[in-house]
Amino acid sequence: MSTPRLIEQKFLDYKTSSGFWLYLMTDCVLFASLFATYAVLHAAIAGGPSASDIFELPMALTETIILLTSSFTCGLALLALRHNNLKQLIVWLGVTYILGVSFLTIELSEFGSLIQAGHSWQQSAFLSAFFTLVGTHGLHITVGLLWLLVIVGVLFKRGITPKVKRQLMLFGLFWHFLDLVWIFIFTVVYLMGVAA
Repeated sequence: MSTPRLIEQKFLDYKTSSGFWLYLMTDCVLFASLFATYAVLHAAIAGGPSASDIFELPMALTETIILLTSSFTCGLALLALRHNNLKQLIVWLGVTYILGVSFLTIELSEFGSLIQAGHSWQQSAFLSAFFTLVGTHGLHITVGLLWLLVIVGVLFKRGITPKVKRQLMLFGLFWHFLDLVWIFIFTVVYLMGVAA
C-alpha cells in the first residue's frame, strides 16, 4: 500500500473510531436521561403495583448472568480475532449471538407477562418509565444482534479483513457498553425495586 493511501486509511480509521465514541457518548446521555426519569417516576404508581409487587428477581438475575456471559464470549471472539483464527472467531460470535437472543427472549417474555397481567406502560408513570428504559436497552440489543449477523456474513464471504477487524472492535465496544447499562438497570430497577 502506498504511503498516501496508508495515511488516508489511518485517517478514515481515526474518523470512524472517533465518530463511534461520539455515538456512545450520546447513548450515555440517552440512558442517563432515562435513568433520571425512572428515578423520578418510580414511586408514581397511581394506585397500581409497585416494583416490589411485580418484579421477579430470579428472572432478572438470569438475564444478567446471560448478558454478562455474552460479554465474556464477545471478549473471547476478539481474542480469536487478534490471533486471526477465523473458526474460533465465528464460534464465539455465534455463542454471543445465541446468548443475546436468549436475553432478549426472556426480556420480551417478562414484558408479555406484565402486559397480560394488566400492567402495561399505560397503567402508571412508573410502568411507563420502566418499559421505556428497559425497552430502549432491548432495542439496542436487537440492533447489536443484527449488526453481529452482518459481521458474521461478511466473515463467511471475505474472511478477516482490516475493515472487518475495525467493525468487530467497534461491535465489542458497543456490546460491552450495553452490558454496563444492564448492570445499572439490574441494580437501580430490579434490586432497588424489590428491596423497596
